[in-house]
Amino acid sequence: MKVRLSTTVNEDTLRKAREVAGGGTDAAMVERALRALIAEQRAVEIDASYDAYVELPPDTPDEWGDPAEFNARAVRAVGERR
Repeated sequence: MKVRLSTTVNEDTLRKAREVAGGGTDAAMVERALRALIAEQRAVEIDASYDAYVELPPDTPDEWGDPAEFNARAVRAVGERR
């Protein structure tokens, strides 16, 4: 479903955006910009979800287990296969 969008923008910004877009319609350019804005916001949300891991030392056990113990077992397992 498409909706009509009517707005006023800075003339110089619009001219530069049209040059960068390399042709096409203003509608296509605006849709591309809106998709980029949404993707940028999603990336910010994903990055923010990692903040909890940055705040904790890497060896801190959590609901998934004990990372230090997992790594120790993995190293032993690889050593046993050699």
